[in-house]
Amino acid sequence: MNGAARQGASSALPRSVDVARVAGVSQKTVSRVLNDEPYVSDEVRRRVLEAAEQLGYRLNGAARALASGRTRSIGVVTLGTALFGPASLLMGVERAVRDTGYALRVVNTMEGDPAGIAGAVESLLEQGVDGIVISEPIDEGEVPVRVDVPVLVIGAPAPFAAPRVVTAGVGAGLLAGAATEHLLDLGHQTVHHLAGPQRWYAARDRLAGWRAALAARGRHQPAVVEGDWSAASGYAAGRALAADPSVTAVFAANDDMAIGLIRALIDAGRRVPDDVSVVGFDDVPVAAYITPPLTTVRQPFDAVAREGLEMLVHAIEHPRAESSPAADPPVELIVRASTSRPPGNPGTRSRRISQR
Repeated sequence: MNGAARQGASSALPRSVDVARVAGVSQKTVSRVLNDEPYVSDEVRRRVLEAAEQLGYRLNGAARALASGRTRSIGVVTLGTALFGPASLLMGVERAVRDTGYALRVVNTMEGDPAGIAGAVESLLEQGVDGIVISEPIDEGEVPVRVDVPVLVIGAPAPFAAPRVVTAGVGAGLLAGAATEHLLDLGHQTVHHLAGPQRWYAARDRLAGWRAALAARGRHQPAVVEGDWSAASGYAAGRALAADPSVTAVFAANDDMAIGLIRALIDAGRRVPDDVSVVGFDDVPVAAYITPPLTTVRQPFDAVAREGLEMLVHAIEHPRAESSPAADPPVELIVRASTSRPPGNPGTRSRRISQR
C-alpha cells in the first residue's frame, strides 16, 4: 500500500470506496468479495481482502442495515464474574434496555486478559451495534481499538477513544463516605478500612471516599488492609484487626469481606458491635440474616443503568445534541445491628440513617 493510501486511511475510518481504490476495483466488487458472493476471480478476491486488512476496514451489521442506518442493538462488554456488584449491574442494564426498544448483545471478558476487552469490542462492532456499554470494573490499561459508535462507560474511565462517550457511576465514593460518616457519627474516633483489590476502579473509589470522610473530620487515617472481595480475605484481615485493641470501627469495601471480618472478630473474642462496629458495602441478600445483621450501603444499580442507557440512546439517536451530565446517584445507608456507639461513649447517636 502506498504512502498516500496510508495517510488517507489514518485520517478517518476507512470505507468500502477506500478499499476499492486501493485494490483497483469497483465498489460493487468490494461488496461482492466481502459478502462472499460468487463470480469474483481468486486474484481480485485476494487484492480486495489484502486492501481491507491494510486499511483496517470492517464490514459489519451496520453496513448491512444502510436502509435504516441502525441495527437498533446495543453491545455490552462486562467482566465474566459471579461477584455481586458486576453481576447486579449487568442485570440492571438488561432490565433498563427493555424500555429503550433496542436489542442487547453481551460479551464477557476475563480478569487479567487485557486483550479480551479489545476482542469483545471488535466482536460487537462486527455485529453492527449502534452503541456500546463498558461495564468493565478492572484497570487493564488503554485498549487498542478504534470505536465509531457512542459509548457508555459505567463506574470507570473510558479505556479508548470514541466519537461520543457518556459516563455514569454508582457513586461508590459517596456511598463509602456515608458508611464512614455513620461510624464517626456514632462516636468512633476513627474508622479502619478493609479495601478491595486496587486494580478495581470500585475499590479505589471506596478507598477515596473513606479517606475523604476522615479528612473532612480531621481524623487519623489508619493503615489500609487490602482483601480480594472474598469472605476468606475478610476473615484473614479480621484476625489481624482483632489483635489491635484500638480498633473500634471498620468499613469493609464489600459485604462478603465484612461477613468474614465479623466471623474473625467473634472467633477472637471481640463482640460485634459492642467492641467493634462493622459496615459493609452492597447490601447482598444475606446481609440482613447474618448474626448480627449487617449495616451496609446499597448500590443503586437499576437507577444508574436506567439513566446511563437513556444517555446512550440519546447519543445514538441525536449525535449532534449535547448530553446532560449524569445526576449523583442516591445514597442509601441500611442501618442494622452490626454498628453501635463505641465502648465508653454511650451518649453519641448517629445523625444519619439514610439519605436518598
